[in-house]
Amino acid sequence: MKRRQFLQQSATLSGLLLGHPAISQSNLKDLLGHLASSMVEIRNGVGYFTGRGGTIGWLISKDGIVAVDSQFPDTASNFISLSTEKLEAPFSALINTHHHFDHTSGNIAFKGLAEKVIGHENALSNQMAVAQSRGNTESQWLINTPFENQMEVRVGNQKITNYYFGPAHTNGDIVIHFEEANIAHLGDLVFNRRFPYIDKSAGASIENWIQVLAKIRGSFDQDTLYIFGHSDNGYDITGTGEDLLAFQNYLTLMLEFVAKSKRQGKSLADLKAEIKYIPGAEEWKGNGIERSLDAAFMELEE
Repeated sequence: MKRRQFLQQSATLSGLLLGHPAISQSNLKDLLGHLASSMVEIRNGVGYFTGRGGTIGWLISKDGIVAVDSQFPDTASNFISLSTEKLEAPFSALINTHHHFDHTSGNIAFKGLAEKVIGHENALSNQMAVAQSRGNTESQWLINTPFENQMEVRVGNQKITNYYFGPAHTNGDIVIHFEEANIAHLGDLVFNRRFPYIDKSAGASIENWIQVLAKIRGSFDQDTLYIFGHSDNGYDITGTGEDLLAFQNYLTLMLEFVAKSKRQGKSLADLKAEIKYIPGAEEWKGNGIERSLDAAFMELEE
């Protein structure tokens, strides 16, 4: 989407909103300011876009724009407008951290803008399987540049390296490292203080996820900043290796706790009725622990 299209859409949005009796000129300015504030630069032209769904990461330079994940069609279009307004440059690539719809439904908005959609080969298989099961393959824009273990992308003098460390949240999660900025987008490999979704139907492995997090911490240095796919209310969408270690600890304690409970004869229903948090990992609280318990029971019975 070019700047002219963005301005046209902004004018249309302004007209529609001002036509609403509850929207004043000052309220409209605040609303548009909120949309712009969703684009946050971390350092060296690399940042994130919050929107709705899994966090979009970005590199914006005079040589091109790279997006990591696409959320939904409406938020992807908003991201495209804001990013091209910031600097009108071509899209060099769209990278998918994995196949889940809250990270890839917006891919279609990039069609005709970014020729390459990069992702792991397993993520492509998962995308195809889900699209076929829902009968909406024609309305999707799937990964067209898959890789197996590692792939580099160059944008001018900037290097982006994509890594696959093995099954974790799914069997197709990758890490995207913006080398000059030393920022790594982890997709859903980290849920910051939020109970994770563990997609066993797509090859997830809690045990291997723990090892993947250890590999990531060993692959990057203490200055590396990380972008996470999701965080709980009150917690940042970015963090450091300490946050990776905390999530690794959560997964380890959760799997050990469920295994111990099974040995004591407790059922999945028992745990769901009794447990609100995992002992030793109390930072993970609120709704959603059932997702972890379901996956752990399933994995321990495999």
